[in-house]
Amino acid sequence: MNARVVVADDQSVVREGIVMLLGLLPGVEVIGSAKDGEEAVALVAELAPDVVLMDLRMPRCDGAEATRRIRRDHPGTQVVVLTTFADDDSLFTALQAGARGYLTKDAGGEEIVRAIQAVLSGEAGFAPSVQRRLLERVTTSSTPSAPPFDPELPDGLTPRELEVLELIAEGLSNPEIARRLHISQATVKSHINNLFAKAGVRDRAQAVRYAYVRGIAQPPGRAVT
Repeated sequence: MNARVVVADDQSVVREGIVMLLGLLPGVEVIGSAKDGEEAVALVAELAPDVVLMDLRMPRCDGAEATRRIRRDHPGTQVVVLTTFADDDSLFTALQAGARGYLTKDAGGEEIVRAIQAVLSGEAGFAPSVQRRLLERVTTSSTPSAPPFDPELPDGLTPRELEVLELIAEGLSNPEIARRLHISQATVKSHINNLFAKAGVRDRAQAVRYAYVRGIAQPPGRAVT
């Protein structure tokens, strides 16, 4: 039986190219495509695919947030990230959201099919470079660039989103946060959008108040007990 797949990518040329490539490969049936995370979540609810090939940087709802929602609401659908970005921040954010596979867009058709088959068998489907990065991570001490996952964080915030929130509460701007965490400003903005949605806040002022109320940050002048 063919694996039923949805492809999510905001670049139409890339999306159509992936769909065309998969259409030529055995064992895969593309049943839908989405131009952003919102469409991907809606298609999963409508079509119940086996796997979503998910880009990360997309408008409205990025791939990590879409992955989190899909895995929460539709656990029968697996997610394999297919992205241009192979940095640690993108990788660990996607894995924390529930992705079971992670490929870069230079992957060939056979590698994509292997990843799809792997996640459907209950295994992980990683590109070799990603496997090396994960191995390096578990054999070295943890670094500030990718804090360990803590399921007890409030409102489903990821460790990285918590870091960003703490820096917002310190008064840092997006460029300053990007420099502090060694990530791009686009990634900072994506984290802010995600944490705003999860925390139910509309702006930075409300986010700071949220951080104070949850004990994530201390108001200026308050002694730490």
